[in-house]
Amino acid sequence: MGERVRNAQIAFFGGSFTAIDRAYMLELLETAQNAVRAYGFSGIRCSTRPDAIDRERLDILRAYGVTAIELGAQSMQDAVLLQNHRGHTARDVENAAHLIREYGFELGLQMMTGLPGDTDEAAMETARKLIALQPDTMRIYPTIVLENTPLCDWYRAGSYVPQTLEEAVSLCARLIPEIENAGIRLIRVGLHASEAMENRVAGPYHPAFMELCRSEIFLCELTERLDAKHLKKATVAVSPQMLSVALGQKRSNLTKLRAMGYEIEIRSEKTLSGRTYRIEESGR
Repeated sequence: MGERVRNAQIAFFGGSFTAIDRAYMLELLETAQNAVRAYGFSGIRCSTRPDAIDRERLDILRAYGVTAIELGAQSMQDAVLLQNHRGHTARDVENAAHLIREYGFELGLQMMTGLPGDTDEAAMETARKLIALQPDTMRIYPTIVLENTPLCDWYRAGSYVPQTLEEAVSLCARLIPEIENAGIRLIRVGLHASEAMENRVAGPYHPAFMELCRSEIFLCELTERLDAKHLKKATVAVSPQMLSVALGQKRSNLTKLRAMGYEIEIRSEKTLSGRTYRIEESGR
């Protein structure tokens, strides 16, 4: 248990932590700080709104040993933020990120896809602007419609059409490499299974959303490499841990490859590790 605690953080998520009642926030921070001292947790992290960050709040968080702050940026398009009643601007995100960096906290940034008024290209631009702020971590959350929310009212009125699962996976499969190639740790893509999901009305929720995205990324990379080698028939050797991603859920990647005119066999090879794979011409 000791090692598990040392590698874990206490987290205040699910709301705008620095915007809650001040006395309650201090009570939570004191409890968390005592737990860190008593049990050896590696730190405390919280998520909050970009417009709920200032020097006074950061002084408090630092005094209680908070180590990481995540901002719910969601979009860097002011028109999208306004349409979704976020109550902050892209400049608020930038200002808060710079302050958090100045204070020496680990910076995390969260974005959403499929918001009302957003587009795939605007989401790509949001990701690039967030990357430019040099966060340590990022999360991507496709928009899910929950019961008893304004978004649900818009959905039922026909003024909002959520992303399909395929659309969300396709977009996130473009976003993920942009983020990871910039050296940023991607903590999460897609929502956790939770009680809130029981109130889901619509939207691209899947319990293995990240794996769907990884499979799509693999498929795109593989077809590019096959085309570069002018191959339509080949065997692809992948690491054992990569096999399920390479095949896709219910072997969907093999189905897609056949539909595109490729004859591909995908097999596991123990000598390979991580996300590495090797393409072998058939007959070798």
